[in-house]
Amino acid sequence: MADKYDVIVIGAGPGGYVAAIRAAQLGLKTACVEKWIGKEGKVVHGGTCLNVGCIPSKALLEASHKFVEAQHDFDDMGIQAGDVSMDVSKMMARKDKIVKQLTGGISGLFKANGVTAIEGTGKVVAKNKVEVTDKDGESSTVEADNIVIAAGSVPVEIPPTPLTEGLIVDSTGALEFQETPKRLGVIGAGVIGLELGSVWSRLGSEVTVLEAMDSFLPMVDSAIAKETQKLLKKQGLDIKLNARVTGSEVKGEEVVVKYEDNEGEKELTFDKLIVCVGRRPYTKGVVADGLGVELDQRGFIHVDDQCRTSVPGVYAIGDCVRGPMLAHKASEEGVMVADIIAGHKAQMNYDAIPSVIYTHPEVAWVGMNEQDAKSAGIKVKTGSFPFAASGRAMANNATEGQAKIIADAETDRILGMHIVGQHAGELIAQGVIAMEFGSSAEDLALTCYAHPSLSEAVHEAALAVEGHAIHVANRKKR
Repeated sequence: MADKYDVIVIGAGPGGYVAAIRAAQLGLKTACVEKWIGKEGKVVHGGTCLNVGCIPSKALLEASHKFVEAQHDFDDMGIQAGDVSMDVSKMMARKDKIVKQLTGGISGLFKANGVTAIEGTGKVVAKNKVEVTDKDGESSTVEADNIVIAAGSVPVEIPPTPLTEGLIVDSTGALEFQETPKRLGVIGAGVIGLELGSVWSRLGSEVTVLEAMDSFLPMVDSAIAKETQKLLKKQGLDIKLNARVTGSEVKGEEVVVKYEDNEGEKELTFDKLIVCVGRRPYTKGVVADGLGVELDQRGFIHVDDQCRTSVPGVYAIGDCVRGPMLAHKASEEGVMVADIIAGHKAQMNYDAIPSVIYTHPEVAWVGMNEQDAKSAGIKVKTGSFPFAASGRAMANNATEGQAKIIADAETDRILGMHIVGQHAGELIAQGVIAMEFGSSAEDLALTCYAHPSLSEAVHEAALAVEGHAIHVANRKKR
């Protein structure tokens, strides 16, 4: 007889492991199925985010940023560090150590919360049955009243640049370079492309980013995106917009990339090429044919606002369903679904999900940008504040960037917040909380902020919405 659970979760990434832990905390007998084999040949938890995504990339971004600081900024502060060099292999070993510690931590959390960890590939074969195939090909069946699919996503590959080990790589491969490439090509000026391009640019690579779209970071407020592009260019990233890659050729240890722009056909030669053109849902083979779980033409599992699929008792969360492919979005969906299964009322606010690009300075945003609000016919008022006018930013040697707030012109309700600057990923939480509570710009303007702190930039931007900023000249109202 098959093992019986209240909840079975397929996938132990940020969506799956959080759903499993939450379900167990609510008194539900819970199992989580995971197939990811780590570097040591054992199943590891954490999914893309912990193993080859958010966490390892941040470890490299932080190390490379400190290297640049030591090279260029220490002297201004009176710190005499002499010649500074980077040991890439040591940086990579530190990254691997962090990953190992965190993935092992999830296994510990499963034990602490009473979640049963099942190793193997999970497939939903009936509305209450999951077939698990282990690495030796042996299959078994587990039953549950509820199934949560959290299978995640994988990098998109494109025909012009087939992956070639060591030369043409995806984001996973870019986290494993053991030395700094002299000439690095990056296809895609999205979050992943800019972060990985930044890492290797800081360590000495000549980085060229090829982006097919004609606008830079269109999801970000245009003023913030424009400033970000300028700052990254200043750092040495050559970002070519409207550059559509048409082909590639491996010649020995080099890659020749062909692309088209407004001027016609061109080509560039690189020592390494990273393909970062997005991710696609990993749903093939996760659900048996004929079960009735609907997928769209792009492979996303169709769900309602509470992540229910078209089959009762079967839920899907994270990267394999609609919405932004973000770890924290998946985690919150996991909590919501576990709460619903346990009989509680739960809802997620998809309008208040923050996004962050961990370049330096960081770019972060939540809610609408000015151009989208106007396109939707909403009359808006905005307030901005530059970090150049911040005492704390000056003390930190981090005066680049600005904070911007978009508010409804009639109600004063905050519609969005967009920031480029040091620690923007932390500062954006103020915008998330404000939007979650339906705050007005005036609510933030009337709040007392610590001085001197970078968060004062948000306070001043809120004041600027009504032309009341203190530490910068206000724009005259038209």
